[in-house]
Amino acid sequence: MARGTAGEAVTLLFLLAIITVKGLPSPSAGKEAWSYVEVRDGAHMFWWLYYADSPTAHYSERPLVMWLQGGPGGSGSGFGNFEEIGPLTKDQEPRKTSWVQSASVLFVDNPVGTGFSYAERPDGYATNVATVASDMLVLLQHFFAARPEFQSIPFYIFSESYGGKMAAAISLDLTKAIAHGTVKCNFAGVALGDSWISPLDSVMTWGPYLYTTSLLDDYGLSEVSSAAEAVKQAVEQEQFEKATELWSVAETVVEQNTNGVNFYNILTVQEDEKHTSSAGEDFISLQTRRHIRPLHSQSLSQLMNGPIRKKLGIIPQNVTWGGQAEEVFSSMAGDFMRPVVDIVDQLLTAGVNVTVYNGQLDLIVDTMGQELWVKKLQWKGLPGFNNLRWTALDDPSSPGATGAFYKTYKNFSFYWILKAGHMIPSDQGAMALQMLEMITQQN
Repeated sequence: MARGTAGEAVTLLFLLAIITVKGLPSPSAGKEAWSYVEVRDGAHMFWWLYYADSPTAHYSERPLVMWLQGGPGGSGSGFGNFEEIGPLTKDQEPRKTSWVQSASVLFVDNPVGTGFSYAERPDGYATNVATVASDMLVLLQHFFAARPEFQSIPFYIFSESYGGKMAAAISLDLTKAIAHGTVKCNFAGVALGDSWISPLDSVMTWGPYLYTTSLLDDYGLSEVSSAAEAVKQAVEQEQFEKATELWSVAETVVEQNTNGVNFYNILTVQEDEKHTSSAGEDFISLQTRRHIRPLHSQSLSQLMNGPIRKKLGIIPQNVTWGGQAEEVFSSMAGDFMRPVVDIVDQLLTAGVNVTVYNGQLDLIVDTMGQELWVKKLQWKGLPGFNNLRWTALDDPSSPGATGAFYKTYKNFSFYWILKAGHMIPSDQGAMALQMLEMITQQN
């Protein structure tokens, strides 16, 4: 049960309905549910479920997909929902490429403090992915126990950016929990989108990627490569908090040499002001402006803290959507640059279906870097995967044009999504939806 301010109890646990707040349309005819789970003392996580709304099948015949946003500190209930894959856009218009037409979608604001999730005390924030994973296991245990109708439905975890790092750790813990009988669900696989699995491989390929796309000259390549090398030394010395700070420095060097390239899509102009550091600003504040604020735009904040907050009816008075995002990022700074390639290896070895997908125009997690860490996997199936040629996929929104390439071997798949940046469903919604259906074996 979620608690609000002192002496206040939130008694509305499960809202299942077609709910319409004045001025706020309901997403088609589908059912929704939302609630809080107290995953640790004083640490509350918010989730929001949309039941699959397919014209051809009951929700019980469609998979359940949990979506995890990045940051850490970016809100799935906000950005993932209204900017990427939910049934409505942030302008409250129906989304033609919503994933809800093919799956029930569960948005979870994690880690604690993200979106509508909140910590009552400073020690309530997670400091590493191990805590993030254990918190999520508590939430999933509650969710599947309260909704036994989902226990047999194929359950997938889809993720983006830092959400992929968290998804890998969560998937491993979930696999163990299912084996021990502490969580009852039909876990069918994890999909890691533009994911921060091996931070160093991303940083080390920024220079080459920008150079080959004509966004750096020789001088710029030298400076970016030098900044990346400093990050590498810190990681190799396991000085991870220092590595996070040097990663921030490397991004500043990239911006200075590219006239402010957009880290999320190299062909898109930055919507906000260029995120150059100001005197006296620490790197946490700078990185929050660079990587959390784009996920919490003013218009989205107004929607979430206005009509959506009113619709949900369970948000404590003292909680502001996204209000604890900087604390979330700051608390995870020491874990930020740690790789989790070994966790992906464990998942593959355990037989878990793992998909990696990446946008062609993404810089911060460029495809070159993803391919590097994949080649480092110890998984016995890797040689077979490497020996395969990829297959082209037509772009559903542009007949005759190539929208992606993909390759699948045993329980591992890789999708190269063309004309997309870091937020693939935003940039190539139809292609992302087709990929979802392929991964969940509906296509």
